[in-house]
Amino acid sequence: MEFGFQTLFLLCGFVSVACVLFICLYLIISGLPAILEIGVTDFLFGTEWAGKQDKFGILPFILTSVAGTAGAVLVGVPVGVLTALFLAKVAPPKVARVIRTAVELLAGIPSIVYGLVGMIVLVPAIQRAFKLSSGACLLAAIVVLAIMILPSIINVAETSLRAVPREYEEASLALGATHIETIFRVSLPAARSGVATAIVLGVGRAIGEAMAIIMVSGNVPNMPGGLFTSVRFLTTAIASEMSYAAVGSLWQQALYSVGLVLFLFIMLINVILNVFIKNKKEG
Repeated sequence: MEFGFQTLFLLCGFVSVACVLFICLYLIISGLPAILEIGVTDFLFGTEWAGKQDKFGILPFILTSVAGTAGAVLVGVPVGVLTALFLAKVAPPKVARVIRTAVELLAGIPSIVYGLVGMIVLVPAIQRAFKLSSGACLLAAIVVLAIMILPSIINVAETSLRAVPREYEEASLALGATHIETIFRVSLPAARSGVATAIVLGVGRAIGEAMAIIMVSGNVPNMPGGLFTSVRFLTTAIASEMSYAAVGSLWQQALYSVGLVLFLFIMLINVILNVFIKNKKEG
C-alpha cells in the first residue's frame, strides 16, 4: 500500500514537471520563428505595433507590464504584509475571523468582476478626479492589480507568520522588547522565506492577469509615459488580438512570441527571488 502511494505521488510530480516542459516547448516552437523572422532587436525594442501592417515591436508592452507590476507590488505588498501581521499577531480572534473571511471572499471573486467594477467605478472616478478625457489608464490598472494580489499575499504571509516558533517571540519579550518591536524585528524576519513566496505569487498574479486589465487600462499600444496614459500589457495584447490574427500568419506567430516573452519574464522573476531567498538564508 505504501509503495503504491509513493508511486502515485511520484507520478503526479512527473506530470506537473511534464506540463511545465510541454508549455515551455510549445511556446518556443510557436513563438521563436516569428522572433527570428522579425528580428530580435526589432521585436524586443521596437516601439510600433500594428498587426495589419506587419509592425511588431513589443517594447511598449514590456515597459507597461514592468511598470504595472511594479506599481501593484509597491501598493499591494505593504498592505498585504501588514494585514497578515495584524491577523497573525495583533487582531482579536473574532476580528481576525471576520477579516480572514473577507480576504477569502476577495480571493474567490473572478477576475472579470474586478475588471467590471474597475470599469464602472474606478475609471470614471479617475476621469473626474484628474479631469481626463478617459480614466482608462495605467493608474487604474495598478489599483486593480494591487487589489487582486492582496489575497495571495495575505494568506501565504499569514501562514508563514503563524509558523514562527513562539519561543523566538518570548525570548524577545523577555529581553525587554515591546510586542510591536518583536513583530517587526523577530517574527517578520523569521518568516521572510514565506513572505518572499507570497510576493512571488503576487507578482505572478499581477504580471499574468489579462481580462481585468483589458477593461481598465485603455488597451492602446502606447509607451507608458505616465500614470494617466492609456496602455496595453503583454497579456492584454494576446487576449485582444488573437481572435483577429489569421491562422498561421506572422501576426499570430508574433502573439505566440509575446507569450514566450511573458513566460520567460515570469521564470526570470521566480529565479531572481529564489536566489535572493537562498542568499538570505545562507547569510
